[in-house]
Amino acid sequence: MPAKYRDRLQELCNGQLVITVDRDHCLLLYPLPEWEVIERKLVKLPSFNPQARRLQRLLIGHATEVEIDGAGRILLPPPLREFADIDKRVVLIGQGNKFELWNETSWDTSREQWLAEEDGVHPLPAELESLSL
Repeated sequence: MPAKYRDRLQELCNGQLVITVDRDHCLLLYPLPEWEVIERKLVKLPSFNPQARRLQRLLIGHATEVEIDGAGRILLPPPLREFADIDKRVVLIGQGNKFELWNETSWDTSREQWLAEEDGVHPLPAELESLSL
């Protein structure tokens, strides 16, 4: 974990994180208190809805608690490393209340694909229409 995040994560969650999978084949890293909020929302989803069950199985089913060690490292469980094809070179992306951990090659490929997509291909969701950056 980069040094610039360690102190804040120590304050926020005492270095306790939850790692789970993402549909984009990266890993999501949540500070424990943030994950608990997400998990409560996921558990409340209707179990007879196939999309909700799939999301619950993926996110909750793969959720693993980890701790930042004294050197700022986290130990990734082998099944999660394999899922995201994590080897030596990784990219950590801050996403507000969580981080994404990517295989560097997968990140580069996905980023280039996202940048190349035409805006007109996927209409902007209503929630984003008023967003100004």
